[in-house]
Amino acid sequence: MQQRQLGKSGLQVSALGLGCMGLSFAYGPALEHNAAVKLLRAAFDQGVNFFDTAEAYGPYSNETLLGEALAPVRDQVVIATKFGFRNGMPAQGLDSRPDTIRAVVEASLKRLGTDRIELLYQHRVDPQVPVEEVAGAVKQLVQEGKVLHFGMSEAGADAIRRAHAVLPVAALQSEYSLWWREPEEQILPVLEELGIGFVPFSPLGKGFLTGAIDAHTQFAADDFRNVVPRFSEENRTANARLVEVLGAIADGKGATRAQVALAWLLAQKPWIVPIPGTTKPHRLAENNGAASLALSSDDLAAIATALAQIQVVGDRYPAHLQKNVNR
Repeated sequence: MQQRQLGKSGLQVSALGLGCMGLSFAYGPALEHNAAVKLLRAAFDQGVNFFDTAEAYGPYSNETLLGEALAPVRDQVVIATKFGFRNGMPAQGLDSRPDTIRAVVEASLKRLGTDRIELLYQHRVDPQVPVEEVAGAVKQLVQEGKVLHFGMSEAGADAIRRAHAVLPVAALQSEYSLWWREPEEQILPVLEELGIGFVPFSPLGKGFLTGAIDAHTQFAADDFRNVVPRFSEENRTANARLVEVLGAIADGKGATRAQVALAWLLAQKPWIVPIPGTTKPHRLAENNGAASLALSSDDLAAIATALAQIQVVGDRYPAHLQKNVNR
């Protein structure tokens, strides 16, 4: 798989990474351990060298899984993890105090079975802790060699600028896809100006853009999408038009909807690296096939024309979580 550089950081990663959250958190029952290890190793064999986890995924179990699965190829991969939730539990609120950051990193290193974290994200901006203090705490860890690069997630333009002034931000991770394009308004211009890479999560709209989800789909009881407004039955019905248009374009390219959605993201900027997640080996191979799918200027124009006629409806987070983004 081709490599990309995240902004001006010098951090080289595969054009597509793997979002690992769903292996053990948020999308129903965790994948059986041996199957998860097998999938992670298959991703590496297919050219993926960029793996995204967090202490909050599980909590904790996702990092342990990644550490075990990637141990044989540790020096050939880039691991990204995150701090920022109290006790690794989003429901307990935010905590980016410097002492907490250090404690989280030490614990993450042990779970990952490694001596360094290539990319450490602040999971969400904590309004109780100035971002300058957060960046300063990570800077100390960089100086000690425990962290190689600093990232932020779902941060607003002002917070990105302030943090970047203390310690260069290598990458921002936020949601971005054909059905969530808000970053184009303010975030992408700031990232381009400052030389920061962009790592879109949920690049397939939490599965919706694949065409595998419709108004009648039933999610597992503990699936996060049950509380996401955009996934209400009414909104899934309203948003089906986007999937239809994507399918027509995909058919014309001899590709799948997922591959076109990922290729579209890759075509936006050379410093964008999506991290689709999956628990299914055939979906993993399908997603990775997008890295070699080239969309022409005519393809991109056709997609733009089609999108201009579609109004995507529904918030992407329930209200109690929406307050934590774009700070």
